[in-house]
Formats: sequence, C-alpha cells, structure tokens
Amino acid sequence: MIAGIAHKYLDFKYREVARFIENPVDTQEKILSYLLGNGSQTFIGQQYRFSELRNKDDYRKKVPVFHYEDLRPYLDKILVDKQSNVLWNKPVEWFAMSSGTTEDKSKYIPVTKESLTGGHYKCGEQMLAIYGQANHKAKFFFGKTLVLGGSKQINNIGGGVFTGDISAILIKNLYFWAKRSRTPESISLLPDWEEKLQALTDYAVRNDVRAFMGVPSWLLVLLKKIKTDTGRELTDIWPNLEVFFHGGVSFTPFEEQYRKIIQKPDMYYWETYNASEGFFGVQYTNGSKDMLLMLDSGIYYEFVPMSEWDKENPQTLTLDEVKTGENYAILISTNGGLWRYMIGDTIEFTSTHPYLFRITGRTKHFINAFGEELIIDNAEKALAEACKATNAQITEYTAAPVYFGDDNTGAHEWLIEFATEPDSLPQFIQSLDENLKKVNSDYEAKRSYNLSLGEPIVHSLPKGTFNEWLKSIGKLGGQNKVPRLSNNRDYVERLQEFVKSK
Repeated sequence: MIAGIAHKYLDFKYREVARFIENPVDTQEKILSYLLGNGSQTFIGQQYRFSELRNKDDYRKKVPVFHYEDLRPYLDKILVDKQSNVLWNKPVEWFAMSSGTTEDKSKYIPVTKESLTGGHYKCGEQMLAIYGQANHKAKFFFGKTLVLGGSKQINNIGGGVFTGDISAILIKNLYFWAKRSRTPESISLLPDWEEKLQALTDYAVRNDVRAFMGVPSWLLVLLKKIKTDTGRELTDIWPNLEVFFHGGVSFTPFEEQYRKIIQKPDMYYWETYNASEGFFGVQYTNGSKDMLLMLDSGIYYEFVPMSEWDKENPQTLTLDEVKTGENYAILISTNGGLWRYMIGDTIEFTSTHPYLFRITGRTKHFINAFGEELIIDNAEKALAEACKATNAQITEYTAAPVYFGDDNTGAHEWLIEFATEPDSLPQFIQSLDENLKKVNSDYEAKRSYNLSLGEPIVHSLPKGTFNEWLKSIGKLGGQNKVPRLSNNRDYVERLQEFVKSK
C-alpha cells in the first residue's frame, strides 16, 4: 500500500516534468514574465524599469549581466542596511554562504521562500520522480537516506536574516515529513567535520539506509571509515542500498572506487546539479549521465557562447537558440533575487528535445596559458583513460600551467593523489598526454614538436594530502573543494609548500 501511494505521488510529480519537456520555450517565457512581474516592485526592478520590459529581447538588451562583484552593493543594502524589496519583493531571510573552492572569502547568495519551495524542493521531488520513472521497482523510500551536507552552522546576523551553507539551509527548512526519512538535523548540522563523521557512522550502521545524497569526495571518506570501523562490507550493513544521488564535483574520478567499495551490481549512481543559486539539472536515464535542464523551477536561463565569456556585456542566447556540442556559460535570473547572474559554470547540450546537458567546467577553472583552452571535461576524460591504461585510481587532483623559462617550454603541472598508484607513472603521463590530444585539438596543436607546450609534469602526492591541506586552512568537509584546473599557479604552489612543510 505504501509503495503504491509513493509511486502514485512520483507519477504525479513526473507529469510536471513531462509538461515542461513538451513546452520548454513557452515554460521559460512564462517564468520570465513571472520574475519580471515580481521584480518590478523591487529596488533593482525600478532601477532598470522592469515594468517596461515586454519580452526576452528587451530584457537582455536593457539589463546588464551581473557578476558577484556587481551584485554586492545590492546585497549590502539587505545585509548591512536591513532594507527590504531590494532584489525580490518578498523578505530575503536566508543567505547561502557559497565557498565552492578554497578561496578565502564567502559569497552570500540570497535564498527566498519562493526559491526554496518552488525551486530546490520542487526539483528535489521531480528528481525522485524522474528516477522513479526510470526504475519502476524503486524502494528507497521504505528506508533512510544518508545525507552528507555542509559543515557550517546557521548564523543569525540580525534583522531576521540568517546565513549558512546551502545544504544547511535546505535541511533547516525541509518539510517535516521529509526530515523523518533523512539523517537527523542534530547530526547533519554539526559544525565539526570529524565529530560529524563519527556521528554519521554511529547513525548509519543502526539504520536501514537505502539512498545516499552528497558530494562524492566527502561521502567516500565516510564510507571508508564505516567499512574500516565495522570490518564489514557495506552491502552487509545495508542490504537494501539502492541509489546515490550525487553532485558538487565530477563523479568520474571516484566511480571505480565506489563500485569497488559498494559491491552491488544493481546500485544506481545518479548525477544532480544543485548549487547555492538553484537546482538546475537531474540525470534523465540510467544509461547516460546527461542531465535534464529543470525549466519550471523559478529560474530563467540564458547562455553565453565561449567567444563572449571575457566581454563586459556578452551576447547571450535563449533556450531556443542553443545548439548541441557547444560550450556555454550559464546566466540565470531567479525567484531568489538574482538577475542575469553569471554563476561561472559551463555546460554543453547533448540534446534539445528534451534539453539534456552535461557540465563541462567553470569559466574560471581552465588552463589557457598557451592557447590550449583545456577545460575540466577534457581533463576528466583523459585522466579516466590514463587510469584505465595503468590500473590507477585517483582520489583528488589539481593542475596549473608552468610558464616559459630560459631552459624550458611551457607545460601543465599536475598534483595527483592516487588511491591506487599507476603501474607505471611514465606510462600514466604518456596516456594522459595522448588522451588530452584526442579530446582537445587546441592542446594537440600546442603540443606539436614541444614548441610551446611540453609533456605534462605529474607529481604523485601522499595519501591524505588534500584533506590535510584543506584542514590546515579551515576548509575540511562540507562542499569545499580544490579547483581541478587553474590558469595561475596559486593553488599548486600553496599545496606544494604544504607538502614541503610536512
């Protein structure tokens, strides 16, 4: 009976998904109208005369593109001056502290009641509905979901305004009925990472866990701890384990380790794309990691072609103008109070009916010191092939350029922490280089005859290095992560200095 009710509810939620799949452009135009209608009553809406904007062309011509630095003065009106109706015509009670990478300063992303209920939570339900459509025998809802979220506490900064990690905000505001099936709030919101790991371990081994939600890198740490502490196989502890809904970082470097530690052939791994700014995508089928763009969650999308990324006022494309196989930066307007906001992530559409995509990287996380335009998607594919060729497994990595010197050409320097060392590091380097050439013609051209770009330089770091370094700078756990690629040497050199000091 319970299974029947659950599946009927998931079928009902999937009908919402089916509607925006069949009417994607119309859905987006309705979202824009809804946003402008509410936004016209705000400070920013009056500044840019939202009430006079008649269509999407008016909107992209008359409202500038905002980066976080452009948004900050508006946020100060709310956070410091305690003004209302600045970015949204309803109270903004929450701000997600988005650290993302290891950068020192947090960003404060506004989160409204509308963006929670009509965005994050709505998409969460639709995510389960999409998964249910693909897996009609799903039974995860009979057990517990182990959620490994951020480590930041909720902070009251006065005036009825609170800040915290987006996962903490989601947990704090979650519907009471949904909380019953998840990790208790008293554990999920523990600020100390190591204390949280132990509490999660104690909780998990006593419960019928059937689903995981979290960032692959940090959940893997937890699962290894549980296996070590108990001396048992995870499938013996949780025989009904079914699915891992993961996001935050690419799953590719961790996939083999997960399949090794969870020896269950019918275990599902489902990609999600949920950020502080909104819930953007969900894996659509079992057979592909391509994600469905969530089109009816209070977010209006525009897309910036790669040739426009560095321009102050880039030309943008709307949903009906994008093509498959092209790299786009995402520009969003939301019922959280973000307007034509550049979030920094890049995607490539693999289908336009329905609109399926995959994340390719970030506008700031790439290497282009020599015209090679190396993006994270290229790196992930090449590393995966190099691991296959040498029986290696990677835990973490970061890479940056080595600039021209008197005695050397340029190169890419890779700091890699291996879970399993390659059979031969020189062979790993050769395979990495060859596969980067296969997936990136610009890299291949710059590698010709070693004239402007030499063979990759790869350093194998001791196990635990990345976590120890993150701990040393107060960034261990939660959603913190080291940038995979950087166009400067800041992170690489800081990490190398840390290794030397050890």
